[in-house]
Amino acid sequence: MPTPTSAPLIIDVLSDVVCPWCFIGKRRLETALELFKEKYPKEPTPLVRWSAFQLNPDLPLVGIERSQYLKEKFGERAASVYERVSAVGQSVGLDFKFDHIKRQPNTLFAHSLIAQAKTPDEQARLVEVLFKAYFLDAMDLTDKAVLAQLAQSAGLTTQAIEEGLSSPELHLAVQEKEKAARELGINGVPFYILNSQLGVSGAQEPNTLLEAMGQALSESASV
Repeated sequence: MPTPTSAPLIIDVLSDVVCPWCFIGKRRLETALELFKEKYPKEPTPLVRWSAFQLNPDLPLVGIERSQYLKEKFGERAASVYERVSAVGQSVGLDFKFDHIKRQPNTLFAHSLIAQAKTPDEQARLVEVLFKAYFLDAMDLTDKAVLAQLAQSAGLTTQAIEEGLSSPELHLAVQEKEKAARELGINGVPFYILNSQLGVSGAQEPNTLLEAMGQALSESASV
């Protein structure tokens, strides 16, 4: 077991709010964090930070019809693809409402709002709110009024929301950060980066994430 450290383990999660595997990955990470507390009671709680990674950055900002998106991306396989995702979702307590979703959004504005969160807790609340709004309530994330309402419910200030929805500089910063991730070879999400040194790809099971956390702690302790 690694020697306890004073600095918390940092987990950067690259994610998209319209990625069902990212929502599943969030639930599995939450379970892994509970397991971490049990296994490493003397370690501080890991710090989780959410970073933007758009699966469909080339979509128009107003989005497109969901039916068109599914046809272009999956063709006739869409039903079978989402059957599997739904089954896995059920295993972590998520009842995806894929059939209710009407529009596939460009998520630049949503990610810009996430970047405006002032604390990790506020950021986590907003990520959760956006996931639920899209996958469970089939809300239209292309609607700025909807995004503003959701961000407000997560605790963002009016100023932060206005900037997140309208600041070209902020939008560019989000895009540049995502570009940097792609240049590192990351091309799918969720993707976890632990202490800026260990990468874990995909919505891995909690025990796999816990093992990676332990490895990151050991590597940090040996530096």
